[in-house]
Amino acid sequence: MHDRWIDHAIWWHAYPLGFVGAERDALAPGSPVAHRLGRFEPWLDHLLELGCSGLALGPVFASETHGYDTVDHFRIDPRLGDDADFDALVEAARSRGVRLLLDGVFNHVGRSFARFRAAEEGDADARRWFRWEGDGPATFEGHGRLVALDHDEPAVQEHVAAVMRHWLGRGADGWRLDAAYQVPTAFWRAVLPGVRAEFPDAWFAGEVIHGDYAAIVAESGMDSVTQYELWKAIWSAFNDRNLWELAHALERHSAMVESFAPLTFVGNHDVTRLASRLDRTEHIGHAVAVLMTVGGVPSVYAGDEQAFTGVKEEREFGDDAVRPPFPDTPAELAPFGAPVQELHQRLIGMRRRHPWLVRARTTVEHLTNTTMAFRCSGSGGELVTLLSVDDEPRRFPDELGGQTLEDAQGGTPDEALLLPPHSWRVLAP
Repeated sequence: MHDRWIDHAIWWHAYPLGFVGAERDALAPGSPVAHRLGRFEPWLDHLLELGCSGLALGPVFASETHGYDTVDHFRIDPRLGDDADFDALVEAARSRGVRLLLDGVFNHVGRSFARFRAAEEGDADARRWFRWEGDGPATFEGHGRLVALDHDEPAVQEHVAAVMRHWLGRGADGWRLDAAYQVPTAFWRAVLPGVRAEFPDAWFAGEVIHGDYAAIVAESGMDSVTQYELWKAIWSAFNDRNLWELAHALERHSAMVESFAPLTFVGNHDVTRLASRLDRTEHIGHAVAVLMTVGGVPSVYAGDEQAFTGVKEEREFGDDAVRPPFPDTPAELAPFGAPVQELHQRLIGMRRRHPWLVRARTTVEHLTNTTMAFRCSGSGGELVTLLSVDDEPRRFPDELGGQTLEDAQGGTPDEALLLPPHSWRVLAP
């Protein structure tokens, strides 16, 4: 399992329908296809300049509205393009050495999904594809438009396996498994081995929010799950000036890394943007420093490297602010995002130079409410990350000393262990 391509992967994660400014609802039947997937091509160079190595796409399959109400897993959403557009994107990515991760929504489907329509019309075979509650279908977390599949049904297992194999065969490198926390682990255990037999290098990461992540990985046969626990602790600890919360999360995170490499992130398409979530924008660097020095497979949500803002609201279309359209090319980005992008480039570059960090264990070596030092160690060496959210300069203990690799100010400080207020530093002992 060691030194697979995923051990060197850093994802740039984008939500396609928002990214290209697609219509909110599916195109009317017979409408011409909107060939928009090609708009990602200039951004492949952007993600490489950032230091990332893979493009993690949100839903690209035909759906009713936001992509998570799939109606056909074998068809590219006409708002994004068609098979030829997908093939062209795969070729553009491959020519640059960029990996491609697809979003598999296999817990539920939209009401226009052909098998669900057949079930509503009384087809007994189709009816077995879905879970039912009384007279109606079970739905996903109360969303009436999202009907829950019955994961015990062999035909559903065969369908999902066929979808995975189809797109892996077309050039995808792996799958993010949406709402995997709602799907019985036995379902993944039934589906994944057959897919892996054909595509042994494919990577499968489940969206899991709560629970025993390591046990879920072991029981399901997935490679990884989303590290929401660490995401929450990062912004919450900095906002509350309570680095004990982050220390607790890092201890749990380090234990997880013993058995799998979690999918780590400080932003995604489902949560308020990092620049809006943090009370102080100078703590963006702290968050990215943690992300890039702890174990796991890091993901940067497109736009976070430019300090995009956006607040998720709990209402219909409440995600729109965190899923905005992007300009046609990176050259059209506003100049004020440049310092945060340069910060990402420095920290991602450091991560790339220390690929052993994917499996690194973390120990907290110094801790107060407002200051923290943690050591990451692995087969390739050690790094020490210093964090301060204090209003005063703070000196760290002598035993943590080392050579400065990266610093909040971008230079080399006179005293490696003396941190200015609200800053961070990464040292090589």
